[in-house]
Order: sequence, then C-alpha cells, then structure tokens
Amino acid sequence: PPSLPHSTSDTPFTPTPSFPFLFPSSSPISPRHLQQSQLFTFLHPFPTAVAAMKSTSPTAAVGTALVKTPYIVKFAAVALLSLSVALLFYHHPSFPSAAFSAFTSLSSPTAVAAKNSTSTALNSTSTAVNTSSTILKVKKLPPPPPSVARRTGIVDENGAMTEDFEIGEFDPSLMEELRNLRGGGEETEKKENEPKIVKYDKFKACDGSKIDHIPCLDKSERHCPDSALDCVVPMPNGYQKSLPWPRSRDEVWLHNVPDTRLVQDQGGQYSMLVKDAKISFQDGGSDQYVNLISQMVPDIDFGHHTRVALDISPGIGSFAASLFRHNVTTLLIGTKDVHKNQIQFALERGLPAMVVGFGTRRLPYASQAFDLIRSSGSGIDWTVDNGVLLLEVNRLLRAGRYFVWGGPQVDSNHELSLDDQWNEMEGLAASICWQLVKKEGNIAIWRKPLNSSCYLGREIGAQPPLCNSDEDPDNVWYVNVTACITLLPEVRNGGNVSVWPARLHSPPDRLQSIKMDAMISRKELMKAESRYWNEIIDSYVRAFHWKEQNFRNVLDMRAGFGGFAAAVNDLELTSWVMNVVPVNGFNTLPVIYDRGLLGVMHDWYAHFSTSWFLCLNRPNK
Repeated sequence: PPSLPHSTSDTPFTPTPSFPFLFPSSSPISPRHLQQSQLFTFLHPFPTAVAAMKSTSPTAAVGTALVKTPYIVKFAAVALLSLSVALLFYHHPSFPSAAFSAFTSLSSPTAVAAKNSTSTALNSTSTAVNTSSTILKVKKLPPPPPSVARRTGIVDENGAMTEDFEIGEFDPSLMEELRNLRGGGEETEKKENEPKIVKYDKFKACDGSKIDHIPCLDKSERHCPDSALDCVVPMPNGYQKSLPWPRSRDEVWLHNVPDTRLVQDQGGQYSMLVKDAKISFQDGGSDQYVNLISQMVPDIDFGHHTRVALDISPGIGSFAASLFRHNVTTLLIGTKDVHKNQIQFALERGLPAMVVGFGTRRLPYASQAFDLIRSSGSGIDWTVDNGVLLLEVNRLLRAGRYFVWGGPQVDSNHELSLDDQWNEMEGLAASICWQLVKKEGNIAIWRKPLNSSCYLGREIGAQPPLCNSDEDPDNVWYVNVTACITLLPEVRNGGNVSVWPARLHSPPDRLQSIKMDAMISRKELMKAESRYWNEIIDSYVRAFHWKEQNFRNVLDMRAGFGGFAAAVNDLELTSWVMNVVPVNGFNTLPVIYDRGLLGVMHDWYAHFSTSWFLCLNRPNK
C-alpha cells in the first residue's frame, strides 16, 4: 500500500511462477513495499525475495537476521499453514474435495500451459470456490405444513363467521318435517346435478288471543304442548318503543302491557297512576322498606355483601326497583295466574323477571345462587307438604345469607287465627337450622348456616331428612323437588365469595367443582373469556347502536362463564343480562351467580317462559 515507508532499493521484484495466484504477473512489486512484510518472507523464502529485503538500520538488520534463521522460518511456516488449514476445514467442510479437483486441474497439461496467464488461473480458482460456496449454502427444506382437520360449521378457527364451510351430517327427515309445518313453502326442483333451492315464506302473525301467550307453562308447572307454535306472537295494539332506563323504572306506556286488570283491580295497593296513556309507579314506601331491612341486619350490606336477590311473587317490582338504587340485581319470579301480567309490568320497567312454575319441580337456578331471598304477601304456604317449597328456597339461598319474610303472619299484633301459621313457619325454619336474626313489625329475617355442622348434629330421625350424598343440587332441569336438606360442601362452598364488585372478576371456589373438560386451566379459561369480551364489546355497542337504542333487557343465549355480561357491566351500560346455560353444555350456573350475575338453565329445543327486548345469539354460541 502507498502508506508503507519506502525502501532504499527501487529494484522491482516479479513473483516467481511457482505461486501465480499470490501476485498478478502484470504487477511487479517493488522491495519498498516488502520492507516490513515478514509474511512474504515466510510464504516465499527464496533467494530473490531474501535479496530484496535490505534493511536501512542496525535494528532492522538484527531483526531480519533472526527471522532468516532456518528453524524460525520452518516453525512459523508450519504453524501458519496448520492454522490456515484448520480454519479452512472448520468453516468449509467440503473444501478437500473442491481443493483436490482444483489441484488436479492445475496439474494437467492445460493448466501448465496457462501458468503464464495468471488472471485466467484466478478466474478458474474463483469459480471453484464459488461452486463450493454454493454447495455449502444449500438449506434444508422446511417440513410440510400440518394437515388441516376437516371443519364443519359457519365459524372459522378464529371465531369469525365465514361462507366457506361444510354442512356435515344431518337428518334429511328434519327438512321434511319443516316442509310440513303450516305456513311453510314449496320446494323448487332444478335440473339434475344442480343444487336444490328450498324457499320458505315468512311466518304469519298469530291472532289477538296470543298477545300475552306464554308457552310451556300452566298455572304451576312447566309442560310443553306436543305441537309447536307456528305463528309470530303479535305486539299489543298501540305498542310504542319502551321508555329508556331509568325513566322506565318509574313509568311505562299503558298499551305496552296487554293485560291491564292489575291496574284496574289493585291500582291502589301498588300505588300506580294512569295518566296520558302512561302508567306511573309511586314509591309506595319501598325505599323505606329497604332501609328498614338494612337497619335490622346491617350485615346484609346491600350492594356489597348482597349483590343478587330473588323476589318471589313480587307484585309489580317496587322492591326490586328500590334495590337497583342500592346496586343490587333482583330477579322477580311469579306464577302464571290471573295477574300474570305482573311479570310483564316488571320487564317493561326494565327489571329482571320470569314466569316460573313453583310446585313439584326445582326452579332452573343454581344452588346457593342468591344472597337474599324475599317473600312478602305471596300467598305461598311454606309449610305444606313437609315444607318442600321452603326446602327449595334453602337450596337456592347462599350459605350464611338471609331469607326475608313479610306479611301479616309475622306481626305480633296479628289475629289469633294467624298464630298457627307463624308457629309452623318458625318451627320449620328451626328444623333446617335457620337462625331467626330479627323480627320487627311484619318483617322476619332468618340466616342460613355457613356449613353443615348443624345439619349433621341433629338427632337421628330428625325431620326433614338429609338429601342423599349422590344427589346433585345443581341438577335442575326437569328434576322434582324433594323434602330434604341439601348438605353444604366442606370445600368450594358457595358462601366463600368476595364482596361486590371484586367478585365479578375473581374466579370463585366453585369453578373447580363444575363438570367440564378442563381440569387445571379453568381460571385461565374464565379470565380469557372475560378478556375476549372486554376487547370486542365496543364493536357490539357500535354495531347495535346500543346507547342510542337504550337496550335494557338482554338475553345471552349461551353465556359460558358470563364474560359477556361482565363486559357489559364493566362498560357501565344501562343494561342487565340474563345468562342462559343450555342443558347440553357445561353447567356454569354456579360460577355465574358467584360472580354476582343472573343466570338460568334452559333447553333451546323448548320454549322460553317469558319475553325479552334484545336476544343475542352470538357466532359459535
């Protein structure tokens, strides 16, 4: 390089032909460039090179003399050659075969004739090296992609709806059954080898007698008829869009409630006022009633320890409406009687309500579901049939929580004819280990025990008996009630829940007791479901124009762990959600109630026993 110091000798040096690949023959090298290049001396220790290395100072002369000794030269050459070969073999394992080929070509007559043409030899060597590099750079092919399992259904692996799907196996007789329904359409046959197109007309509207139709329910029991309803239940005459919440809590449109006999017969009792085609609901002392209960038993703690309540035969829902102000979700249930429109009043007001049969079968709710159960003036005889109805309430009531009974039977100043009713009720409650916490005026409050120690400590033969150990208290679909006491589990007890709102996102103990496929990842599944709905709930709100439509009553047809309802709550929407758990899936009702939400079990091959405003049938759910 030009930066090296110049030599005193300008005699040019031409490389020997023995190493034509080190220096191009067309570029004579001056000794001035080789003055301090001992490497050249090691690689080319020939007289011509040694003669060219003339030092200009004593120190340089001594160093050159040492280097030129035979042993040093040989040792350095062998060491450098060994190191070069080792590095070459390490980085290029295939080099020996390539080098042997190159050496063979150099030893041939053609190669000897080409020695004077150094540039041609360099090109040949470069081509050989490039070929070796190309061989080295060949990569292994990636493994073939895994085979894709056959998929059926309208939802892809990401949970999105798709048009590219396979129907799978199905029963052709079902199509024939659909064709035979009244109001069905006709099948238009195409040419052979072409797909068949089946066209169905819209269902017709039912006649006026079906305006308040409630299927599958007589006065006290659930019983579905053999033939399905083949028409659409019409809206009442003069129906208007429901008033938004919370305005609907205090007034509703008169014509939105098909049966107004409740207004005509008992308007004074329920403090209702009809004016300008609206029904207004007066307070009627409900707020004072709720405050009195809180004062009687401070541990009830509405909105924290008490989050989910059940009101049996609730009238028009004034008690539930007051509890909503205390952040308590209350489910109203009533039987199908002459005032069945009580439930319609409640739903129109935006309150959770259902028509149920309260008789010989279990209610479709989980065990230990409700933090508080209230019955006031319901006309239910709790002590009949060995107290079987109160024992069903005991199954529904959460461990350590409260049952509130109100009515003239409780009042100390009641008539003597009511003494027997009170005494029987008091004795039955004591026999199932309920503790009478407070009795004041016409209100009595009992507390359920936290565990089964009291049940197991009773005398032998005590009534009512304990239920069989193999009886599942959460098996509720078409299961008869029995006059026995449901034992509380020693672990994973429903009484061990956090206060609201922490319980909404805290995996409860009973999550580990439900029957499902997952064994150790249940908490992760529940949290993942909640995270999923929290991420996409905004899209539901936008797509449905949720806030503009003021949706209040929402039905989730397959709720899972209640993640959708939890997301609605987190977003602070003015809606409540009824979480439906299908009978052919995992029974997650205990988890839903432990989270402070409402739920019900149902078979979607049968009719649902009430009406709702918004029904969500989500993809894949």
